Order: sequence, then C-alpha cells, then structure tokens
Amino acid sequence: MFQSCNGLYADVSDTSITLFWDQPDEATPESIYRIRFDGPEAAKTDRTHVTFLDLEPDTSHDFSVCLSEEGEYGDYEPMLSGTFRTLPAKRAIDVTQAPYNAVGDGKTLNTAAIQRALDDCDANSRVVVPKGTFLTGALTMHSDSELTVLFGGTLQGSTDPADYEPRVRTRFEGVETECYRSLINVGRMDHDASYTTRNVTISGEGSILGGGPELMHATIDLERERIKDQLAAMADYIATCENENTIPGRVRGRLINVANAQNVTISGLTLGQAPSWNLQFIYSDTIVTHNCAFTSVGVWNGDGWDPDSSTNLWLFDSRFDTGDDMVAIKSGKNPEGNAVNRPTRHVRIFDCSATHGHGIAIGSEMSGGVEDVKVWDVDIAKSCYGFHIKGTPKRGGYVRNVTVRDCELAAITIHAVEYNDDGEPGPDQPVFENFRFERVKVLGRHWGEGDGEVHPTTAVLVRGFAKPGHEVRDVVLRDVTLGGVKDGSGLVEMAYARNVTMENVSSLATDTLPAGENPLQGR
Repeated sequence: MFQSCNGLYADVSDTSITLFWDQPDEATPESIYRIRFDGPEAAKTDRTHVTFLDLEPDTSHDFSVCLSEEGEYGDYEPMLSGTFRTLPAKRAIDVTQAPYNAVGDGKTLNTAAIQRALDDCDANSRVVVPKGTFLTGALTMHSDSELTVLFGGTLQGSTDPADYEPRVRTRFEGVETECYRSLINVGRMDHDASYTTRNVTISGEGSILGGGPELMHATIDLERERIKDQLAAMADYIATCENENTIPGRVRGRLINVANAQNVTISGLTLGQAPSWNLQFIYSDTIVTHNCAFTSVGVWNGDGWDPDSSTNLWLFDSRFDTGDDMVAIKSGKNPEGNAVNRPTRHVRIFDCSATHGHGIAIGSEMSGGVEDVKVWDVDIAKSCYGFHIKGTPKRGGYVRNVTVRDCELAAITIHAVEYNDDGEPGPDQPVFENFRFERVKVLGRHWGEGDGEVHPTTAVLVRGFAKPGHEVRDVVLRDVTLGGVKDGSGLVEMAYARNVTMENVSSLATDTLPAGENPLQGR
C-alpha cells in the first residue's frame, strides 16, 4: 500500500516497508544514501530505494535519508524524513482450501474458484496462490483487495480467447475500443469519470503469466474471421498498416489492465507472456511497480509497462526481457486523445535494466500530452532503440520536461515519425520541448530484433516537425559520452531543432556508421 510523507514514499505491507525517493539534483555517481530507522543508521545504498523486512504489523517507524559521498563518514543532516506504519496483519485466503478448492496442476481451469476468493477478499485479507500452476481465465479485482502469488506458484493465463469474454471497453494504441478482457482487470474505464477502484495490491515471489503467442494468434485469427468483410473492404488502408495483423490484433487483452484506479501496487513478481502489452494503466493515479521481472520475447507488441493518460507512477528495481518496448508512455491518439485531454504526468523510472526489447519510449500515442518524466540509474544498452521520444505530425499534444541521468543507453532519439498514423489529424502538430540528458553513456548501436545482431546507429537523433514553431527545442546534453564500444557510433544528427546545448560531450566511436544507414529512421 502506498504511503507518502514529506517527499519520502513507501510501499507498505503488514511486515515490510520499501522506501523510495527522487534522485536529488546534487547527487553524483559517487553518492551514498544512509538510512536511519527509528534513530540509528540501519542501511546504506547507492540506489534510491531500500526495503526493510520482518517488521511487526500495525507499527509505526521513523525513517530519514541522508546523502553523502562514498568514503565519507559523519553525522549528516537528513535530506528526507518520514513516518510510516505497517498494515494490520491480514487473513490469508488460500485458493486451494475450501470453499474454493483450486487445483494447481496446470490443467484444471480455476477461473471461478479464484474469482470467488477475490470476491471474498476485504481490506483485512489477502488471496494467496501457493506453489503450483493455476490455470485461469480473466479475473477481476475490486477496491481494498490483495492478491499474493507465493514462490513456486504461477497464475497461468489460459490460451483460449473464450476465457477472456465478454469483451470490455478499454484503450489500445491510443484509441478507446472493445477488447478481450485481460488476465487481471482492475477498474472500469471511463474517461469522464474519476477513480472508482482504490487500494489494490498484487505481489509475491511467484509468477503471473499470460497465454503468450498461442493466445495472441488465436485471438487475432478469431477477430480476422469475425471482421473479414470489413477487412476486405479496406484492403488499400490495410496495406499502409504495420502488417496484416494490425487491425485484428487490436482486440487482444493485456496481462494486467488498470483503469480509473488509484493506489495500485505491483511488486516482487515475474510478469509476462500477455497476448499484447503486459501492464497498462489507463486514467489512473498513484501506481507503484517494483522488484519485478518482465518477460515477453516472442510476443508482438509485448510491451512491459505502459502508463496511459495516468499520473504519479513509479517503476524501479525491475528487469526486462520484452518483445517490444520495455516502457511505453502514452496519452491517446489523434483526434480522440486531444479531445479526452488527459495527460500522463509525474513518471519516475529508476534502477531498471533490459536484456532485450525496444527500450523506453514516449509516444507515439501522446496526443493528450506527457510531462515531468524522470529516469535515472537505468541500463538499456542492450535494446533496439534506447530512449525514444516520438510522435506523428497528426498527433497534437506535447512531450516536455523529461530528464535522464546516470544511464547507459543504446541511443537517444527525439523525432517525428510516419508510422501508426491512421485516423483524422489532431488540431496541430506536437510540441517537443525541454529535454535534459546528463551523465549518460550512449553507445550508438542497435540490437536487432530478429537476427540478434548488433549494428552501429546514430547515437543522438533530434529531428522535430517541419512546421515553424514545432521544432524540437530546449535540449541539453551534458557530460555525455557517445560510442566508445565495438559496433558503436558517435554520430549526432539534427534537423528542425532549436536551442540545443551540448556541454562536455565526447564522441569515442570505434566504428563509422555508413552514410544514410540509420535503423531509427523507420521507427
């Protein structure tokens, strides 16, 4: 459960407290955070989070965070201080016990049994999935409910699309539409409503896995058959789409879909193999995701973590091995996204890494606006595209106030794109402004999706919109190293850009990118 006090934040359970905080402006790569727990120093770390375990339920604790440099000692003034209270002890609702009697053999469909347990869960209880593989279809969580999957336990999504019916109203690729239900559903989407579901926790040391490529293909095939006459009538349009699956693929569900919800925490789990995106948060607020492993290699559109027209989101201490974007920050697609006008704001991503996938993206569906995004201590060197801000001329909206510090990236790209550009245009072209990259290593190399090969690419690409007043503007690159690795590039390209500042930028490329070859141009 999320708590905050004087700029210090916490995910609190009945027996643990995970503290986290923003990286201060004065922090350096040598900074150490010293944490006092009820008086004396109890921990030190070079990360901006720390966890305390085996605490007593329903007990208050005082914390303070002090900033020092490595090797320094002394009595430091607290940078942040706060008091947090563990939750009262909770009653465990074991899904394998009567009256639920779920069976973890990987074959028995347990949807009704697990849903009954979730329906019975109140603020003083948690639903527990023990060791075993529990096959299920779509599940729904209500306010003040908690789901815990224990170590050795797997909540396994079915591969049959019928287990995710009836369809529900949701948003996919920036457009509100009807899709199959997700494996776990929190809240009901309504862009005119406020938050209708609150205080939901999904945690544990086990796994929540979707139906993966098998469910993905089955869903697309069913939808293609259902709308075959419509598809035949729009053959010319389909030829402009990403592929023949683009339109029938828009009805796929997610792994976890959160809509119009406030105060949702997801932690400790292995998450993945959804038929499309894994975690999506729509029109929601105060979402904390930490200490998770994401896996979706082989899933088309297999994004990891997608905030969509939502506010106050934290992602940290997590690892990604995804079939698409590790993170994709969105806010709707023209012109609907402009009309709904619900931006994504106040996003924090730190202490994360990726071994596969496209990297961190803002857009291309950003018509409602994106602002105040801070990223630090992130390693996405092994990604296809690195850190990627994108939108089409039709989008409208804005992306502004983005800061990236102390990261290792495959590339930095801020640019106008042409793909995913169907539909009517918004009222104007987007505005991209105020981006800051500091103490960043940019390798200038592209990790191929299909062949797994590494190719040199433009290290920094800044290319705005051609319309006057819509150039990318106010970009700062400070203490940035480009290239310096095998198959890397130190190339910088700019067009339609204004007020770009480069301070202490070093190009250490070992390979030269052939003229005209930039894998990011098509992304």
